[in-house]
Formats: sequence, structure tokens, C-alpha cells
Amino acid sequence: MKILLVGEYSRLHNSLKEGLIQNGHDVTIVGHGDLFKKYPVDINIDGSFVKNSFLLNKIRHLIYLLTSIDIASIETTIKFKRNKKLLKDYDFVQLINETPFNIGPYFEKKLLKFLFKNNKNVYLLACGDDYRYISYSLQGKFPYSTLSPLLKDPSLKEKYRYTLKSVSNKQKKMHDFIFKYIKGVIPGSVEYKIAYQNTSKVLPMIPNPVNIDIIKTQTFDTKKIKILHGINTSNYLKKGNQYFEEALKVIADKYQDRIEIVTTKDLPYKEYITHFQSAHILLDQAQAHDQGYNALEAMAMGKVVFTGAGESFRKHYNLKDRIVAIDTYPDSSKIAKNLEQLILNPDKIKEIGKNARKFIEEEHNYIKVAKRYVATWQENTGFKE
Repeated sequence: MKILLVGEYSRLHNSLKEGLIQNGHDVTIVGHGDLFKKYPVDINIDGSFVKNSFLLNKIRHLIYLLTSIDIASIETTIKFKRNKKLLKDYDFVQLINETPFNIGPYFEKKLLKFLFKNNKNVYLLACGDDYRYISYSLQGKFPYSTLSPLLKDPSLKEKYRYTLKSVSNKQKKMHDFIFKYIKGVIPGSVEYKIAYQNTSKVLPMIPNPVNIDIIKTQTFDTKKIKILHGINTSNYLKKGNQYFEEALKVIADKYQDRIEIVTTKDLPYKEYITHFQSAHILLDQAQAHDQGYNALEAMAMGKVVFTGAGESFRKHYNLKDRIVAIDTYPDSSKIAKNLEQLILNPDKIKEIGKNARKFIEEEHNYIKVAKRYVATWQENTGFKE
């Protein structure tokens, strides 16, 4: 079958593409590669010429301040139109998010209209900030979430301005427009499964695909334990990075002979992965109920990941007493204690790492997950090859 994947976050669609190809399908990704992370895409429509020119980028920001129009969005639209012939007549199309192009509602809608008009079976992946998930989080229904800091302190509203765009009137209209035309929405994690329950067109959750053939389990000694804290500054509060930083201060001096702490900020994926591969412990998220994509890749390597792995997650996967990741919530003292236990008991790092790899092989195998996507698409549309 011929499949178009629209947009890319955290290499998710690349892994799905690899699984679909292994199952014999023809797959194309169109998008911008998730900004500074620069993930591979087949049809690149990033407004890179404007962004990479010092002068044009200055003009771009000035125009945006005056008109709220991003001229890089115009460049993206032009690149999209140049590739129109390559973006029609697919058996299935999947949008990675309600704003897969991230170019503002006006231009976003233009591009999506073309995809809906020229492709019959379009699906939406519930992933990243979207109207339904952010609305649900703002109601405080989760015990804690990426919006917990804002709910506790409304003065942080400016720091959440991009996230709050997901619940603006313009985005609500975009949400309604997309739901009018999609065949269904697929939650990509436990959190989205919860937020989307009882929503029209919602389909069963499908775990994110991980290419376990190119991500190998790593063997390493634990004489000196390397702890990696990778920060994406735009998501600093949402990920709960402040709790990790506070916890690291507690253990830094106490165990300086036993540990190496590495903190990175906004690195392109190719640079970040070098630190990623050599770490024993990855600090991922402190306000989540499931894993982000980097966490899944680290677990596939047999690393210990501090991330969302609480009751909802354990119940969904029927994990019982098996620990596949360290459940992490917004409590720096608890994070520090969990780190300390691992530092003092390095065999526990190896045990949890083995559990993590096995879990990824069982639940996130990219070939099996790709088959689940195809089966879901086909069952919901009655499509036959």
C-alpha cells in the first residue's frame, strides 16, 4: 500500500515508516524534521531559507510582531505546493498532530484541505499538544501533568503561551475542521487514551513504534554511573526539568566519585545521541504518565529511565511487579532518593535495564506496531488491497 506520514516529532514517524517498509508498504514522510532536531523527511517543506538568513529572520520576527504572520510559513506553503503531485492519491495518510506543519491556522488549513481533498483515508495521531489533550489537562483531571506548574501558578501563563494556543478559538476551529474529515484518531500513549476517552472517532491506543533492529542493547560497567539530563528549553517547565535539576544538586557532591552528570540543551539529534548512548540513566520527564520517544529509545538500549510509569501505565500494560522504568513525579527529594538507590545498588541498573529492553521488544516492536496501524486503518475504512 501507499502511505503518507505527515509531520515528524521525536523520530516517531521515521520508526513507523521503517516498520511499514518491513511489512512491504511504500511510505513517504512530508514535514520539517521537528525544527532543531532535524529528523529525516522525504519531502522537506521547512521554511529554512528564511530561518537561516540572519537578515530575513530578523525581518521575519518583526513582521510577526506587527501582523502575527510568519513569513517562514509562506515558504513552507510554497514548498508544499511545489510537491502537490507527490502528496495525493495515497491509500492512507496519517497526521502526527492537529498542526503537523506548525505554520499557523491560516496556512495549516490550506495545506490540510489539499490533503483531505486528494486522499480519502486520513487519520490523526493524538500526540504532542492538541486541543483535546491540553483542554483535559487544564481541567486538572490528571494528578499532575505538563500543565501542573501553570495550574499552581497562573503567572506562568506567558511561558505557556505556545501550549495555550492549542486551546485558542482558532485552534478549536482547526480541531473541529480536522475531525470533520478524518476517519479516526489514534491515541499514542496512555495519557492521550485517557484524555480522548468517549471522544467521537477515537480508536484503540497504539504504542509508539521503536526500531529494535537498529537500537541495540548496550553493555557497560557501572564503576562510574553516567546520568544524562537532556533539556529542550522550550519544554523546560512542561517536562519538569526543575525537579531533576534540584535532585541532581542533592547527589552531585555526595557521590561525585561514583557518578558523572551530563546536562545538554537543545542539541540536534545526531549530537544528542552520542551522550544518550553512553549514559546509564536518562532523566526524561517528571510530570507524565507514559514515556516520551527519547525514553523509549533509551529503554530499548537497556537504560534506566526516569519517566511516567505509574498506575495507569502499569495497568494498561499489565506489568504487575515488573519495573521497566522509574516512575517519576514532581518531587525532587523522591527523585534524588531513587537516584541514590541506583547509585548504591548498581546491579539494580542492570536489572531494570533488562526489563526495559524486554518491554520495548514486547510492546513497541516497530514491525508489530506498524501491522497494528495498518489493521486499524483498514478495519475502520473497510479498505481492501
